Amino acid sequence: MTTDESIRPFRIDVPQADLDDLHERLARTRWPHELPDVGWTYGVPTDYVRELAEHWRTGYDWRKQEARLNAYPQHVTDVDGQPVHFLHVRSPEPDALPLVLVHGWPGSVVEFLDVIGPLSDPRAHGGDPTDAFHLVIPSLPGFAFSGPTPAAGKGSTDRYAEVVAELMRRLGYDRYGTQGGDVGSVVGPQVGRIATEHVVGVHVNALMTLPGWDVDSSGWSEGDQARLAGLGGWEAHGGYAAIQSTRPQTLAPALTDSPAGLLAWLVDVFATYTNPGIERPDDAVDRDALLTDVSVYWFTGTIGSSARLYRESESWGAELTSSGVPTAVALFPGDLTLRPIAEQQNHVVRWTELDRGGHFAAMEAPDLLVDDVRAFFRDLRPGS
Repeated sequence: MTTDESIRPFRIDVPQADLDDLHERLARTRWPHELPDVGWTYGVPTDYVRELAEHWRTGYDWRKQEARLNAYPQHVTDVDGQPVHFLHVRSPEPDALPLVLVHGWPGSVVEFLDVIGPLSDPRAHGGDPTDAFHLVIPSLPGFAFSGPTPAAGKGSTDRYAEVVAELMRRLGYDRYGTQGGDVGSVVGPQVGRIATEHVVGVHVNALMTLPGWDVDSSGWSEGDQARLAGLGGWEAHGGYAAIQSTRPQTLAPALTDSPAGLLAWLVDVFATYTNPGIERPDDAVDRDALLTDVSVYWFTGTIGSSARLYRESESWGAELTSSGVPTAVALFPGDLTLRPIAEQQNHVVRWTELDRGGHFAAMEAPDLLVDDVRAFFRDLRPGS
């Protein structure tokens, strides 16, 4: 049996009937009772979700956002029976370095819309043209237009890395870099481990470093001690992860059937991890960008399959070995990356602590992320 490695054009075109259905469902939402005077301590306030839902129904323009996404070349290819969707933005600079951008959960290619221009065409954005990148931005298997996953075991971070490496091979990129946060911060280094000879550098933000219970932190810096203490309280905010790592299929019908439920679930995660100095997530992330991310999950019906990564991934908290590939870590406010563990598992050659932005760096502080990515890869380009 021959393997189809063809790469086909793709265009997002949500049927109007699906848009009408979304609006009707939002209008018919059965809202729950809400306790007074508890703020965010019981989760995302219902009044806040109602406000966002009303904007989603009456003020938000999906067609405008759809057109923005379709302004970039998109394609789909099949990898072992799994459709893989991706944006492929070639730089006008002929010597640009290929770079794959890997989103997280609950993210999508929408995360990167504000960095595509500056990274691919720095000349047009006040930058140095020698810092240009050819960008490949995949929807991970099970997410959005690469979903759902067809079988158990297809939603692990290790599998994602294999798919990314295969995609870059099919595109003919022999030497390239990776960048990603959250899930992308696991996938990028793993691509470096399985395709070491092809990866020139790995840039991560929101790098997940989960220590073992018996970790000796006595010699750690004050900052790392504080971040370790923060990880100790993570369980109080990680209820979504506990459910998705044990009962993703039980959760899926509710979030697939109710747009208000999906909105509340995802907004709560944004509220937890955006800049800790900003209470409302749509003050940290553009409101329409946030709703575009939620809309992508809604229209593709992939919230259930995307959540399977928590059930199927085994690399989080595992003892990982360094690939030897040069790695840069960008630490944004609120992130709990532990430097000693990051350096144990990766060949860290650059460590930058930023004072603005948060976990969703490409959406919260795209300018800072772009600057750090450019600076890191500057010395890793051919001829440098």
